[in-house]
Amino acid sequence: MSLNIDFLDETNEVKSSHIEQVEKLLNFAAEKENVEAGSELSVTFVTNDRIQEINREYRDKDKPTDVISFAMEELGEGETEIAGEGIPRVLGDIIISIQRTEEQAGEYGHSFERELGFLAVHGFLHLLGYDHETDEEEREMFGRQKDILDEYGLTR
Repeated sequence: MSLNIDFLDETNEVKSSHIEQVEKLLNFAAEKENVEAGSELSVTFVTNDRIQEINREYRDKDKPTDVISFAMEELGEGETEIAGEGIPRVLGDIIISIQRTEEQAGEYGHSFERELGFLAVHGFLHLLGYDHETDEEEREMFGRQKDILDEYGLTR
């Protein structure tokens, strides 16, 4: 595996097989996106209540959401990039609501595994700088997600 991924399950509900799937899928996506081996990120599985707290605190949106990403490579005002030989690339954090994953799988009529994979790839692409603020950005990001998921074999 090329990525170093730190998993944390705050819900104590995520099966080890689901964590393994996300790890394999993110490594597959990293290969497709030419991400350097040894790059680091974290994936945390939370409840709706917890993701709502995070959404309220960091995005001023007082409602639960499905996935939030915090990209470490997006420098804020006054921040300095830390880079150099021997220092791994730190991509950031992906936080996924397991409750929303279950709800959306039902709403969209596909498996929990497919929805979890979609949210993981969606969050990962945000860490790499993809966004969907404009129609053009959305087409690019959602097209890339679909290509990765289809090629991996996680289709609707």
